[in-house]
Amino acid sequence: MTALTPHEVKAAIRARALFLGFDAVGFAAPELAPEARRHLQEFLERGYHGDMGWLAGRAAERSAPRDLWPEVKSVVVLGLNYGPAEDPLALLDARGCGNVSVYARGRDYHDLVKSKLKRLAHDIAALAPGALKVFVDTAPVMEKPLAQRAGIGWQGKHTNLVSRDFGSWLFLGEIYLGIALAPDEPEADHCGECRRCLDVCPTKAFPAPYRIDARRCISYLTIEHKGHIAAELRPLIGNRIYGCDDCLAVCPWNKFARAAGEPALGPRAGLGAPALSELAALDDAAFRARFSGSPIKRIGRDRFLRNVLIAIGNSGDARLLPQVRTLLADGSPLVRAMAVWAVHRLGGRAMLQSAAQRAGESDADVRAEWQAALA
Repeated sequence: MTALTPHEVKAAIRARALFLGFDAVGFAAPELAPEARRHLQEFLERGYHGDMGWLAGRAAERSAPRDLWPEVKSVVVLGLNYGPAEDPLALLDARGCGNVSVYARGRDYHDLVKSKLKRLAHDIAALAPGALKVFVDTAPVMEKPLAQRAGIGWQGKHTNLVSRDFGSWLFLGEIYLGIALAPDEPEADHCGECRRCLDVCPTKAFPAPYRIDARRCISYLTIEHKGHIAAELRPLIGNRIYGCDDCLAVCPWNKFARAAGEPALGPRAGLGAPALSELAALDDAAFRARFSGSPIKRIGRDRFLRNVLIAIGNSGDARLLPQVRTLLADGSPLVRAMAVWAVHRLGGRAMLQSAAQRAGESDADVRAEWQAALA
């Protein structure tokens, strides 16, 4: 059998990727533009990464693909469309419901993307035998700059990827190849003078275009941050209990977006508009059962309840007070503290006073919440 030319290999990989359900395919050289490395260094130096120490821990590999895998000669960048069928911001006014980011309403995309990547990698190995590596976003890969170099989209002013074909809604994965293939033409920046994504952010997490301070980002606060969320930011979170889509959803390029074709990415039962009262009743076993196979499971019940209680405190619905009261004695200090805050926000001062014995709480964070609520 005659060996395929590099051009034929590239065409075959693209065709197979699309057949397997990927929506975008691009090829890039295993290198990043100097500004991408500079932006990462600045991001870390300013402390914008917050608790995400893993970003700093492997910064060298992240900013230089060959440091991650010296044998890499080209990168295949794959995109999977997860566009919502409905307006992702519609639930923000439904204060009795929790608003879950579009990407987390279905099956955990890490598993889905990795499965497709492995199938594609198997096919690539048959086409052109040689070493290769498969990555999703848990690896130290600067996938958005690579996606821009591969022509899939560009990093917008909100630092997320924007596609002329799919708007804001692409999951990314990469296959590092040990064979050299011609790179595609990089995508240009098409943001122009628009700043909708910057202006819509409830917590003002963008100190400048193309810069983000994760410590103020609702996605970071509700997912990555493990401790207490600063009191001044809580009212701004509204009913967002896992992630935030605001800056993605307002992008004008979404006029070209389309609903995801992959069934597994559709909303799971109970995640389209989950009732806060229902979520607040979850113990650890119920939380694990409800969110099995979901990315939400990885933050654990206590952090999730922290988010739910903040949303309850922002709901203005005093009918939720009796249920929140039970959480004043929860086993988690993180949950107890946010229960105090939620009761106080809902006007339950008398309820707090009747339970004032808890003000002697040994946990300093919980004690501070009681003191602030009863001051």
